[in-house]
Amino acid sequence: GAILFFPNFEGNIGALRAMAPLESLRSMVDQLEEGGIAAYVVGQHYFKGCNTLGTAAAVLFACGAVAGEAQRGTLEIWLARPVSRARLLVERFALGWLALFVPILASSLSVPWLLSRIDESMDVRPLVLCSVHETLLLGAFYAVAFAWSAVGRNPVRIAFVMLFLLTAEFATYLIMKVTHYSVFRLADIDDFMRLVDGAGLDPWICGSLAAVQLAALGFALWAFRRRLPA
Repeated sequence: GAILFFPNFEGNIGALRAMAPLESLRSMVDQLEEGGIAAYVVGQHYFKGCNTLGTAAAVLFACGAVAGEAQRGTLEIWLARPVSRARLLVERFALGWLALFVPILASSLSVPWLLSRIDESMDVRPLVLCSVHETLLLGAFYAVAFAWSAVGRNPVRIAFVMLFLLTAEFATYLIMKVTHYSVFRLADIDDFMRLVDGAGLDPWICGSLAAVQLAALGFALWAFRRRLPA
């Protein structure tokens, strides 16, 4: 929906830059001005929308995956199903991961239609690549919270700590002197604009994020096999 406000943004960009309280935010406004509609889309949809709401969703989807069963006293019932523990855990992990990816992809595919309403356009391919890139970042957050859930009993504590740490990471991104230490540098406007400009997915970034997910899932499987029902 914010995409439809691009004409208003374009007409008031000077005032927005003047109101920005931080140098990093002023720099971001400059990026959006220079990149035009494509920069506005990736800034609003991926960097702002997905990196904030998506991060919260990733943590909340994962924190109760196993710890929620333990807290409710239903872990023993869940484990009594006639399937292996590995299958139980992988299925739950996959469903949560898809619950992140599908909405990001679906909303991204609606962007060309929204842009047509303000006489703008954008190719589908970079939007799909941006969706994959964003999901890999959020998937890493999800996997770490999921692994913690596999050994924990208090989903509220997991959610609180994870959201606190990730909020601190996002705040770090906005501080120029330490911005390069923020994990959100892995999926910011610069990264998405490279995809829009025709570059493929960065193998180092995407490979690292995928490796984090596999390592976290591997730990979760190891811990879950040894977990007692009580």
